[in-house]
Amino acid sequence: MKKKIWFNRWFSNAYYFMNLIRNNPDNMDVYIYGSHPNKNIIYSTACDYFEVEPQLSGDEYVEYCIDFCKKNEIDIFIPYTELLLISKHIKRFEQIGTKVLVSGNYELLKIIDNKAMFYEQSKSTNIFTIPEYYIVNSASQFREAYERLRENHNKVCMKPVSSIGGFGFRVIDDSASTLNNLLGDINHKVSYEEVLKILSKQETFRSIMVMEYLDGPEYSIDCLAYNKELIAAVPRKKVDSRVRALEDIPELIALAEKTESLYNLPYIFNIQVKYKNNIPKLLEINPRMAGGLNATCFCGINFPYYAVKLLLGEKVTVPKPNLNIATTKLEHRFILDNNI
Repeated sequence: MKKKIWFNRWFSNAYYFMNLIRNNPDNMDVYIYGSHPNKNIIYSTACDYFEVEPQLSGDEYVEYCIDFCKKNEIDIFIPYTELLLISKHIKRFEQIGTKVLVSGNYELLKIIDNKAMFYEQSKSTNIFTIPEYYIVNSASQFREAYERLRENHNKVCMKPVSSIGGFGFRVIDDSASTLNNLLGDINHKVSYEEVLKILSKQETFRSIMVMEYLDGPEYSIDCLAYNKELIAAVPRKKVDSRVRALEDIPELIALAEKTESLYNLPYIFNIQVKYKNNIPKLLEINPRMAGGLNATCFCGINFPYYAVKLLLGEKVTVPKPNLNIATTKLEHRFILDNNI
């Protein structure tokens, strides 16, 4: 009997996750549902059924998700949009027979979602090394935080307390005001004076984290886990915008083991760290499939499918990963069935 699997409003890389689940090593028969407000989202081409979502958010969106699962008799729901709120209502999905690929520990996910709260909580665990940081809500607080950080660090960066991926991340660098920067490649640099000028236009603003800039390599550790047991962990190094290297880094795998032992994050999650002075410092934890997970799957482990198996309560035995390899990507054009 086919398993009905739904991806709600995801980013484009869900295309890969859908196909990895479909082309699974056990020949599990699946029927993939997808939805998004944009009818031309690329993963619509990987779906057996696709629906254009209404523009909803918050509790209204959760009600839409419950109705969708009930109407289509969804077996497995793999959420992205409103993941935190869906976790809060996970029992409502279970009551209609839908398993949700997310932790039901809403209070933990609420902390993880807020970098300031999670950094503060992490100080007492001794698992992660936390970058020096300050939370600011006004231009004067930003100025003070920047000056303190510059006393100990060559560079400073900033990002929203709650964000996805690299959205809102900026390196504060006065060279950003040069003509070469203006006419060159798009980058994440912005000058101190520009930031201060923009922030000064508002008396207060939503929380921004101002922190030391980490100048070493960046790694994402993709993890499969269940019941405090780490089943697989693969460190993925960001080499440049297109190249990712899958490496055997024992200290990062040990970090993943400690994370799972303490937080009991089920099924699939991702830890992001960046090095400075040979020390990996925490950026964030994503309690879901990460955007670059498809690159990690070149190691020979089908992370999305094994996460589904864990959700179904099935035993998972993963192959030994093929590491110390590099992957890259190339744009590919697809034919869309629907009219533009």
